[in-house]
Amino acid sequence: MTVPGKLLRRALAVLMVALLACTASIVWVLFGPNTFTGGGERVLYLSRGQSFASVVDSLESKGIIRSRLQFMAVARAMGGADRVQVGKYLLQSGISNMDLFSMLRSGRGNQVIHVPVPEGSRIRAQARIFSRSLGIDSSKYARLAFDPLFARSQGIDAGGLEGYLLPGTYDFYWEQDEREIMRRQVEAFQRFFNDTLRAKCREFGWDVHQAVTFASIVEGEAVLDEERPIISGVYHNRIRKGMRLEADPTIQYVLENGPRRLTYADLKSNTPYNTYRFQGLPPGPVNNPGKASIIAALYPRGNGYLFFVANGRGGHWFTRTYDEHLHYVRLFRRERRLRAAAGSASRRE
Repeated sequence: MTVPGKLLRRALAVLMVALLACTASIVWVLFGPNTFTGGGERVLYLSRGQSFASVVDSLESKGIIRSRLQFMAVARAMGGADRVQVGKYLLQSGISNMDLFSMLRSGRGNQVIHVPVPEGSRIRAQARIFSRSLGIDSSKYARLAFDPLFARSQGIDAGGLEGYLLPGTYDFYWEQDEREIMRRQVEAFQRFFNDTLRAKCREFGWDVHQAVTFASIVEGEAVLDEERPIISGVYHNRIRKGMRLEADPTIQYVLENGPRRLTYADLKSNTPYNTYRFQGLPPGPVNNPGKASIIAALYPRGNGYLFFVANGRGGHWFTRTYDEHLHYVRLFRRERRLRAAAGSASRRE
């Protein structure tokens, strides 16, 4: 074989090796596993307005990618780095750069987040819950919820959405739009508050707003489910007799430093929410009542009770006369003092 022939074969061999090495490198960059230290899973949050460089910073700091340069090369090759989707992603050890980037660009694998909203929670409390769980802007949520124009856009003819953001467990995505969250809550309320309940409102001479306001008072007073219709019955009895409702939750609603133990000065405050001073229902709901309290408000348990006071064990003592009521008030206060003294003694020990 001539010298030029040998050189050609060697050159071809070198070229083949180089091509194989280059191919292997590309395959490795695209499909090689990103193995997490300790294996398992990693959670990645992508937020609104986050730059791709910041996304890569997060991937690198969490030990999700083995090489920043390799991952960015894959992103440039595949395109769409400016379209990564906001969300919460649960990533498995061994995911390739190609699969990882494809997931972030398409939103595939964006995790549903279950958010429980407690019964009786107010707008600002719900804003904090969704902020912690979903990373939303709590101030924007609250601002919209108190906006009468936004309320009307959701089909609620009221000064805001307090009372209509139905508690329950909701499924949302990370940084879901605040409007969408409230839209879903109001839709859940509208589905629940059906024609049967609306007809029941009319039996009491109420509109929906008054019924929800009444239900929020029941919600604010009740701890035990079995007591909700009894408490409702007490307030219905007071209304029938022309008595003031004298409901603590209505005053707690306007306290800047509440909830706390009410004072005599609180009971004399000049606010339309002071049902110790003013007759009838307050201007609007004082929380967002759950389904059980709404049902209890419209289906009270008939009884002769006019008063109730906490028994210190989560429930209440119910009485028919004011003298009986005062007896249990004194009993409650005595037990509260005894518990406070016992607590103080245990702390000294």
